[in-house]
Amino acid sequence: MTVHPPITGHCDELQDALTGFRASAHITERWGARLAAVLSGGGRLLAAGNGGSAAQAQHLTAEIVGRYRDDRPPFSAIALHADTSSTTAIANDYGVDEVFARQVRAHGRPGDVLMLLSTSGASANLLSAADAARAVGVRVWALTGPAPNPLMAGSDESLCVEAATTATVQEIHLVAVHMVCAAFDAALERAAVGAARGGPGGERTDG
Repeated sequence: MTVHPPITGHCDELQDALTGFRASAHITERWGARLAAVLSGGGRLLAAGNGGSAAQAQHLTAEIVGRYRDDRPPFSAIALHADTSSTTAIANDYGVDEVFARQVRAHGRPGDVLMLLSTSGASANLLSAADAARAVGVRVWALTGPAPNPLMAGSDESLCVEAATTATVQEIHLVAVHMVCAAFDAALERAAVGAARGGPGGERTDG
């Protein structure tokens, strides 16, 4: 493993991680396109994480409810950890491991998507959330640190970042979040153009 100097070496470590990430970055395009189909059909995105990963998850939902770059309609996306009254009540009454799982059972519907972000891929409350999601028909996507890890194994799809430090994993997760948002918007635009032309084939069917 390459040893980088302190402080300025952080940039080198990030560059190394980003180079490795490019090989799996196509997953973000697939996720963005799938998310566009789910949300434009009335579905919902749920997202969760702990600590810095909570901030990343909330960043994602903010981009979906608000916008990423260009103006577009809002879509339903909920950062589960942002409801402090629910999370603290659930933690108090049912234990910390249930703080996200119980919310998934409350808000998730078949066909929805749950995005879980974890640098370790081993957070018990996220693993419980993944189990709860699969039980109610919600698709689980995981953004994690190095593979293999338990969250990767418990998800329908995962994107694992190979990096030596938590900070660098989080920074690549932000890149992934923005790429998902870009792919989401691009898929919505393609759908709008297709609809304007009369369908996926571009032919109008209305005489």
